[in-house]
Amino acid sequence: MDQSKLSNKIRVVSNPKKVENCSEQRLQFYTDYASAVSETLRKPLFQKFLYWIIKRERIEKRAVTDIQVRVFPFQKENGNCLAGRCNSDDGVILIFPKKRSFLKKKLKNHKKEKLRFYLKSRARAALIHEILHMKYEGNENKVRQLTKKYFGIFMRHQNHDTQNLHAIQKMLFAF
Repeated sequence: MDQSKLSNKIRVVSNPKKVENCSEQRLQFYTDYASAVSETLRKPLFQKFLYWIIKRERIEKRAVTDIQVRVFPFQKENGNCLAGRCNSDDGVILIFPKKRSFLKKKLKNHKKEKLRFYLKSRARAALIHEILHMKYEGNENKVRQLTKKYFGIFMRHQNHDTQNLHAIQKMLFAF
């Protein structure tokens, strides 16, 4: 898979019905959030890393056909929000934002920088996770284990505060 092709498959998508029923301020918040996530996932270094994972795991080159960064969160029946979703038959990956209320609550106790770092990390981990589902469709435990491994490898090669990284990893992989 050509590295540039994966980044070309990333696009921001919104549900027109949700846009109609959304305040301008809320819509602007989620649109900015989705744009930041899209930009993060398109970064050349991360794209190179994804290509390495795909090659290492021998994931079919044409497996991923579309990566949609959704503007609005997706809430499951149990009340939890999904970070991502994958349809391996169609090769479509969806990446969802956290709820605005979650972020407002976290801003009370954490600096904006740490929260941004968390959101970018969450998006990266979600995309790694969903790409792995392309190969290991029915094996959630293996996908989680590999996601944690590969995300850790990627983050260790970044210039980040290790204490901050450890706290973020605990938040992301508390399953």
